[in-house]
Amino acid sequence: MAPRKGELTEEERQLLTHISQGNIQETRRLLGSKDVRVNCLDEHGMTPLMHAAYKGKVDMCKLLLQHGADVNCNEHEHGYTALMFAGLSGNKEIAWLMLEAGADADVVNSVGRTAAQMAAFVGQHDCVTVINNFFPREKLDYYTKTQGLNKEPKLPSKLAGPLYKVITTTNLHPVKIVFLIKENPLLMEIDALKKCCTVLDLICEKCMKQKDMNEVLAVKMHYISCVMQKCSTFLQDQEDKLDNFIKNLLKGRDPDCFPVFQEKFIRECIRKFPYCEATLLQQLVRSIAPVEIGSDPTAFSILTQAITGQVGFIDADFCTTCGEKGATKRCSVCKLVIYCDQNCQKLHWFTHKKVCKMLKEKREKQEEEAAREKRRQEKLSKKDFFLVEEMKPDEQLAATEGASNSQTDASREAECPPAPSATEGSKESKEASLSSSEQTADASISQTANKSEE
Repeated sequence: MAPRKGELTEEERQLLTHISQGNIQETRRLLGSKDVRVNCLDEHGMTPLMHAAYKGKVDMCKLLLQHGADVNCNEHEHGYTALMFAGLSGNKEIAWLMLEAGADADVVNSVGRTAAQMAAFVGQHDCVTVINNFFPREKLDYYTKTQGLNKEPKLPSKLAGPLYKVITTTNLHPVKIVFLIKENPLLMEIDALKKCCTVLDLICEKCMKQKDMNEVLAVKMHYISCVMQKCSTFLQDQEDKLDNFIKNLLKGRDPDCFPVFQEKFIRECIRKFPYCEATLLQQLVRSIAPVEIGSDPTAFSILTQAITGQVGFIDADFCTTCGEKGATKRCSVCKLVIYCDQNCQKLHWFTHKKVCKMLKEKREKQEEEAAREKRRQEKLSKKDFFLVEEMKPDEQLAATEGASNSQTDASREAECPPAPSATEGSKESKEASLSSSEQTADASISQTANKSEE
C-alpha cells in the first residue's frame, strides 16, 4: 500500500527531524526500524530523500538511497522530485547522485519546469551543467556486449570506464579532454581511440534519429569524437604523448596571445557535424560565423553555453590553460592570467611569456589611474567638508532659514494665484464707469432724436 500524505508515525517524524539536523547516526538507527518507511510522505508530499536533497545533505542522500528510497517519487503537492530539490539546493554532487540512481531529468512539475529549468531559475548553474551533461552508464555498456551477427563488441569492456569519464565531463575545453585521455594509458593507444570514436559516432546518430531527439547530446558526442580523432592523428604521426597537440591548442599569436589554432579547431569540429538540419547546429553557426577570429565571443564559449547551459563565464574564474572552473592561481608577474595549478602555468608559459611584461605594464597603468582618480575624489570631498566647516553658525542658520522660507513662499505661490494690484483694480473700475456713462449718453441722444422725428 502506497503511503499517504501526512500519515506519519512518531518515529517517521523523528526521522525527518534528524535528517534536517544532519544526525546521520540516529537516521541510520531509525531506518533499521520496522515502523519507519523510507518513502513516507509528510503533509506536503515530501519524502525523506527530498528533505535530504533540499538541505544539501550528501551523506543522508547516500544512506537513504542504500535503503531503497524512490528517487522518482512524484507525490509532492507541486510535482517536485528529489532531483528538482537537489537542483534548488545547488549541490551538484547530490544532483549527480540522483541521476546515477535513475532520476528522470525530463519530468516536469506543476508549472511545467524540469529539474534543469528549476535549477537555472534560481541561478544554480553548476547543477544545470551536471543535469544537462549526464549520460547513463548502462547506455554506454550496451556497446560492450556483442550485438547481432558481430563476433565482438564495438567497445572493449576495459575502455568503458575511461570513456565514460570523458563523456560525462562538464568541462569541454579541448586541452581538458586531452588531459583526461592522457590520464588513462588504455586511451593512449591509436586502436583504442578509434574504437571510442566509433562508439561516440553511433551514440550521436542514435540521439538524432530517436523519437525524442537530443541535439545537445549529439553535438557533445560529435565534438568529443573530433578531439579523440585529432589525438589519434598526433599519436600516429609523432611519439610525444600528445604534448605537441596541447602546445598547438595553447599557442597564441604575437600581438595578443590569442589561441588561433584552438579557435579554428573548434570551429572545424562544429562545421563537421553531419546533421545540417539540426536546429542547434544552425544556432551555433549563426552565433560564430559573424565573429572574427580573435574577437569575443569565442567558439569555445558559444559551444559551452549551448551544451552545458552556462551563460558565458559569469562570476567565476577559469583556468587559461584547461578551462577548469574555480581557478585561483595567478601569474606572479602580470597577475592577470589565471591557472588552476602550477602544471597548467608551466604548460602555458611558452606562449604567455611573450605578453606577460606588456600585461604587467597595462595592469600597473590601470592601477595608477585608479589611484589618481581615488585621490582626486577624496580631495574634492575634503574641500567640500572644509567649506561647510568654515561657515559661521549664524550664516549656517540664516542659510537654512532662507532656504526654508524660500521653499514656504514657493509652496504658497503654487497654492494661491496672485491677486491683482490696486492700480490695476482702479484702472478697471474707471474703464467700467466710462463705459456706463457712454451708454447713458447714447440712450439720451436716441430718445431726443425720436422725439424730434415725431
